[in-house]
Amino acid sequence: MRNYTVLFVGCLLFHLAGIWSLPLIDRDEPRFAEAAREMGERADFIVPYFNNQFRFDKPPLTYWFQVASYRVFGENDFAARFPTAVAAALVALVLFSWGKRVRDEKVGWWAAIIFTLSLQTFIHGKAAVADMWLVLFVTLAHWAAWELFKANTEHRTSLRAVGSTKPEANIECRTAFWWTFYISLAFAFLAKGPIGWAPLLTVAIAQRFYRQEHFTAHFRFVRGLLLMLALVCLWGIPALVRTHGEFFRVGIGKHVVERSVATMEGHGASSVWTYLALLPFYFVTVFASFFPWSIKLPALWKNLRARRDSTDQFLLTGALVIFGIFTLVQTKLPHYTLPAFPLLALLVARRFESLRFARLLPIVITTVYLMIALFLTPFLARFFASYNLARESRPDLKPEMEFGAGEFTEPSLVWYFRHNVRGFLTPLKRKDASEYMSRGGSRFIVLPTASVAEIFPNIDPSWHDYRTKGFNVPKGRRVDLTMLLKPE
Repeated sequence: MRNYTVLFVGCLLFHLAGIWSLPLIDRDEPRFAEAAREMGERADFIVPYFNNQFRFDKPPLTYWFQVASYRVFGENDFAARFPTAVAAALVALVLFSWGKRVRDEKVGWWAAIIFTLSLQTFIHGKAAVADMWLVLFVTLAHWAAWELFKANTEHRTSLRAVGSTKPEANIECRTAFWWTFYISLAFAFLAKGPIGWAPLLTVAIAQRFYRQEHFTAHFRFVRGLLLMLALVCLWGIPALVRTHGEFFRVGIGKHVVERSVATMEGHGASSVWTYLALLPFYFVTVFASFFPWSIKLPALWKNLRARRDSTDQFLLTGALVIFGIFTLVQTKLPHYTLPAFPLLALLVARRFESLRFARLLPIVITTVYLMIALFLTPFLARFFASYNLARESRPDLKPEMEFGAGEFTEPSLVWYFRHNVRGFLTPLKRKDASEYMSRGGSRFIVLPTASVAEIFPNIDPSWHDYRTKGFNVPKGRRVDLTMLLKPE
């Protein structure tokens, strides 16, 4: 228990380092954070909203955890990211336990360390998004499936040894991991949708090399899938009823099916030839995402080709299933394959001695990451335009104010200004900005500075104005914004 406590606390502190000093990064982090805030405000834990509109992009699990975090820490950047850090630390615990079962405690420690210190884990272990919860439950499901294969193999071996057909004592272990497998699949879906069911494909393919008799009976698929679907439906059916089926049509139709066959928000291939050229995308980007351990992946692959056992094959199958699914999906981002990283970490940890890693590498990498988190992120905060505008104008903001924005309507505006304003952001076309500010009541508007002089040639002297420069991460370009505030 002491090792588990040390590992969890150490990983949690590592992931929490600096998350309070870096503003939420557009577009996904503010969307999740604000949707969780609106969920808490409405006391509606079924249908998420963002800026007072339905948000069907993701199931609600991440929002639930963020709402709980807000009630402890308040509605702020730290609270929005805290659940993700917890999930990342829990993944390390799962790998520690799984590694001990695979071979010994040393493998468990190294698997946890390798995963935690991978570059993509460092980034997404601090991000207020759903990915780390998906990773946690997909990893739990893979571990449970491996245990079921292992228990059934040991059961058959024992029966042959004693010449008996009676059940063995490991039936309790099989039962516990059976429940873990299907419950984890349900929660993985509630984290990020159908991709959470990837371990089912891993199991189907793994059976080809385990070749176990009565395979279907051991996994009790019908009973298990019904349990999994029942857990999902506890949320899904009310959500579909409340939205008249829109949650399925948009959440699955657009954000799963359409994402698979078309680009979204500029990510992915825009033609057949580009799609074909991007097929190796994840097999190339893994060398950056899984850094520094990726420098040994070629040697690991050569090692596995020469000699591998059933555990190696299971871990490799799980990783390739995830890489294969996202390779075929048209929309591509480097972090999509993050659920495969725990499996890669275990593979590397099993071969650790033969790969001759430097013992000081984890210390060096941890030091570098902590320096980035603690010293670089405060410097980067000045490039977040929405954050700086909201901070500078805070003394003049009133809860009853209305606010709008034109030509810059990133989700961060909603997240940061709604700390002090009860209303929601009104997106405005350029031609409507002047009329919006002429209405009665206190209000403010955010516009590119270059447009202000043209839209408001004669600014009322009673208005307050604020200006900031920064960087728009989603669009990859610098921004210069001005906020005009009309007091009462």
